Amino acid sequence: MKKMTKTGEKCLVITNEDNILLGTLSDGDLRKAILQGASISDSIKNIYQQKPTVLVEGEYNLEKVKKLFTKNKFDLIPVVNNRGKLVDVLFWETVFQKSEKRQEKKLDVPVVIMAGGKGTRLEPFTKVLPKPLVPIHEKPLIEHIIERFTDVGVKDFILTINYKARIMKAFFEELEPKFSVEFLEEQEPLGTAGSLKFLKGRLIQPFMVTNCDIIIKADYLDLYSFHNKNKYDITLVASMKNYTIPYGTCELNNEGHLKNINEKPEYDFLVNAGLYVLNPDVLEFIPKDSSYHITNLIEDVQKDGKKIGVYPIDDDAWIDVGQWAEYQKIVERL
Repeated sequence: MKKMTKTGEKCLVITNEDNILLGTLSDGDLRKAILQGASISDSIKNIYQQKPTVLVEGEYNLEKVKKLFTKNKFDLIPVVNNRGKLVDVLFWETVFQKSEKRQEKKLDVPVVIMAGGKGTRLEPFTKVLPKPLVPIHEKPLIEHIIERFTDVGVKDFILTINYKARIMKAFFEELEPKFSVEFLEEQEPLGTAGSLKFLKGRLIQPFMVTNCDIIIKADYLDLYSFHNKNKYDITLVASMKNYTIPYGTCELNNEGHLKNINEKPEYDFLVNAGLYVLNPDVLEFIPKDSSYHITNLIEDVQKDGKKIGVYPIDDDAWIDVGQWAEYQKIVERL
């Protein structure tokens, strides 16, 4: 998944040391494996597709290739010789070139940006500016967030604001954006989900909610499709984290005696990244005029028997700008 994040490709070709084709691995294959309990450090041997669609060198023409791409919506097709050795990889963009681009889908859904917090972890910046306006290079953080959504067609943004609300409004008035911005101003802090109550009855399709201090390098169209296809009521994006304990840990038996010493064990976690897809009807769970967090909403929706989905992403695809310790690293990464 790190390779996919780095290259921007949604599918990888797997070969052995002799360049013999072994299969292909898509981001969907990886997500499915992680949700079924696979570890970040596991081998991809039992995950990748071992019988992918391939073309044999010298046995295909452009018309056949275009039909395969169009019918199956492939991102790539490996080309092998008669001994199974990889000799080429055909990509959609290369085959159709600029004259026949794949029809790009647009994500025409509202996006709510939770921008009302004080951002105490980023003081002293946030003593002067609201957290969403903390600069990263020549633009404030919130512009980086919004651009990732507008790049896939999002046109409607709803910002929940409280702390330094006037500055937030003034910024967007000066910006004169080509997209729609609506403000939901809290008279007092309502937590990370309390202000969503104001949207009850206004939305008719699943919508997205994001924190204002994160940048997610993910396929938002695929995330939205994942939510709808699996009929989830809430989908949360989770970053894969791997932690190594730098000591030998002691495992005890039921009698308190030493059972094993595990030297520098590794643990994998899926960490809530702060980006969600919500069905409008879950807004019914949010109490009126009281502090209520998104985690409260997830718990209440789950207790009611509704479906909660998790969309895994690589650790490198999640940029958390909410703390000083990471700020300089993030400036360098962007």
